[in-house]
Amino acid sequence: MHNPAVSVTFGLILEAYCRGAIDHIYILSRQMECLNKLKRVNIIIRDDRSRENREKKICWMQEILEQKFYQETFTNVINPLNPVYKFGRLKIKKCKFMDSKMKPLWLVFENCDPGAGDIYLIFKNGDDLRQDMLTLQMIRIMDRLWKEAGYDFRMTPYRCISVEHCVGLIEVVLNADTIANIQKNKGNAAIAAFKKGSLLAWLRDHNPQESDLNRAIEEFTLSCAGYCVATYILGVADRHNDNIMVKKNGQLFHIDFGHILGKFKEKFGIRRERVPFVLTHDFVYVITHGEQSSKKSEYFRRFQSYCEEAFIIIRRRGSFFISLFAMMLSTGIPEISSVNDLQYLRETLVLDKSEEEARGHFNTKFMEALKNSWKTSFNWCAHSLAKDNRMNDR
Repeated sequence: MHNPAVSVTFGLILEAYCRGAIDHIYILSRQMECLNKLKRVNIIIRDDRSRENREKKICWMQEILEQKFYQETFTNVINPLNPVYKFGRLKIKKCKFMDSKMKPLWLVFENCDPGAGDIYLIFKNGDDLRQDMLTLQMIRIMDRLWKEAGYDFRMTPYRCISVEHCVGLIEVVLNADTIANIQKNKGNAAIAAFKKGSLLAWLRDHNPQESDLNRAIEEFTLSCAGYCVATYILGVADRHNDNIMVKKNGQLFHIDFGHILGKFKEKFGIRRERVPFVLTHDFVYVITHGEQSSKKSEYFRRFQSYCEEAFIIIRRRGSFFISLFAMMLSTGIPEISSVNDLQYLRETLVLDKSEEEARGHFNTKFMEALKNSWKTSFNWCAHSLAKDNRMNDR
């Protein structure tokens, strides 16, 4: 609605919907009232310039949310992320804000369904989540195509919704941590970026039984293959160790899709990311169960075969994916603004080659990602050092 080129069209669609679904207007009004209150809390936290430490600011935020004025607005609201569930009371002591620039709110609601768990979500104000929504939808479609072909790559396409211009909600994936935190827990994150073993040690901590650890490694192997292929095809950029996460059961997944279709970030005109997708030695160490000669490992060859098959399955539906992205050209999403942006998909899917040539092309990219994984490690080290400096400044 904020985009003048399409606002009239969508305004008419919205009016027609509201006139035809009168009972839904009350539900939508309650949801918008809830979101407007959350936006107000976020702005209060973001605009605060006091030198109080983070813990005191979180207590202040919790005091605001505890007011009856807010509590009544939040209770018995249908969850916009998943309308199967309704928000119960807000669990004030579990709520906080996050460290990033826009200070997203981490919120925990009781679930009105007594048989379901609490509802964890992140409220964002200031970030355009439409691109994240689109990317996650594409990953969900890939997951469905893989399953139809007999492969379950243990993907985690968490829920994400944009509710107005630069305002939205993201589902929290529980029992997971970032690669950066895992590396930090096992030593200095900057140094750990160049070492292998921290990730496998973390999985072993959470899966002490040998059978559980083997199951976690299998989950990691399958999910790593799926995300390697998905991020390569979609050209997902800005892949540092704070936006790749691992669940305690071994499943790897990516978050934060602000840069897609090969729009790689640059510093002083130099492209920071120089690999087709992220495949570090730490990842390979997990996949090969800690074996030293990783490339000769049967586990590694199986992983490479998974990646190749995953790529070929999606490539066979390449025109379908390009059509889906073409439908988004008129929406005003920054990185899908012209037909030229779709060229990246044509290049990654190599639709002008035979299937056998496409396999060879992908295997070349696979070996390039493995050979240049030290560049990813260097990038992660720089990210960790910059992050530590920002934390020290606070």
